[in-house]
Amino acid sequence: MRIPAAVLSLALLATPATAADAEGTITAVDEEQMTITLEGGDTYKLPPEIDMSAISDGMDVVIAYRVDDNGEKQIMDMLLPE
Repeated sequence: MRIPAAVLSLALLATPATAADAEGTITAVDEEQMTITLEGGDTYKLPPEIDMSAISDGMDVVIAYRVDDNGEKQIMDMLLPE
């Protein structure tokens, strides 16, 4: 399955000092809140331009994120390995 290029390269501005990586299996997708939750229980905010139809429970992902001033984990980049 080919993943749309928009999903593979979600670019948002971030400061390198607050950037981090995470990987795991998606256990929940909240389209209303624009978030995904990984198997460890951490929730990450998706950017508004994401194609939500390309993301579903059970998918393995590798993400780069930053923590904003409110403590919310904002996804900057996402890879969906095949």
